[in-house]
Amino acid sequence: MTDTSSPRSAQAYWEDFYRDRDRDAAPDRPRPNELLVREVAGLPSGTALDLGCAEGGDALWLAERGWRVTAVDVSATVLRRAAGRAARAGLDELIDWQRHDLSQSFPEGSFDLVSAQFLHSPVARDGEREGILGRAADAVAPGGVLVIGSHAGWPSWQDEPPFAYHFQTNAEMLAQLGPAGREWTVETDELLTRELPGPDGRPGSRADAVLTLRRAG
Repeated sequence: MTDTSSPRSAQAYWEDFYRDRDRDAAPDRPRPNELLVREVAGLPSGTALDLGCAEGGDALWLAERGWRVTAVDVSATVLRRAAGRAARAGLDELIDWQRHDLSQSFPEGSFDLVSAQFLHSPVARDGEREGILGRAADAVAPGGVLVIGSHAGWPSWQDEPPFAYHFQTNAEMLAQLGPAGREWTVETDELLTRELPGPDGRPGSRADAVLTLRRAG
C-alpha cells in the first residue's frame, strides 16, 4: 500500500466519512457499481486503475475476473478495510491499494481499463475533478478503455441542494477531454434514471450518466 501525502481538507473529510461508516457495519462484500459491471463484464481481463475505490467493491469484482487492479483512495481507513476484504477473499495479490489525493498525485503507469465511478467530492476545488479526469484519460493504454460514471444531478426529492455543485454532463466531459479524431472512440454515452427513495421513504429517482471511451490501439 502506497502512502502519498494529501492536503488535510480532503483527507480529513473522507477519513471522518469512513470512520463514521464503521459504526454502520458496512457489508463485508460491497456491491460493484452497476454502470461499471455493465460496461466491463464483456471485456478481457488486463490491468485496471480504480479511482476513488472506497470500500473496494469494484476492485474486488474486477480481481475476481482476473484483472490486476491498482485501487486508489485518499482515506487510509477505507483502504485498510478494503485490503482486509481482499485478503479474506484470497485476492490480495491481484490488488495494489494506494493512497493518493488525486488532485496532488496520481498512480504511475498505463492501464487497459481506467474507472472513475461517481468521483464527486463536496470538498473539491473548482476544476479539480476536470483535472483528475484528464489525467485518467492520459493513463489509458493504447486500445484501452476509460469508463466514467457520474451523477447527473441531485435526487428528485432533494428540495434544497446541501451545497453548491456543478454536475458535469457527458458533453462537457467530452469537450474537456477532447476525444476526437482517430485517438478515441465513444462507445457509450448515456443518461440513465433509477429509482431512489428518499430518507423518509417517499418515492424518488436520480439520473446518472455513463461515458465509455476507447483509445485507439
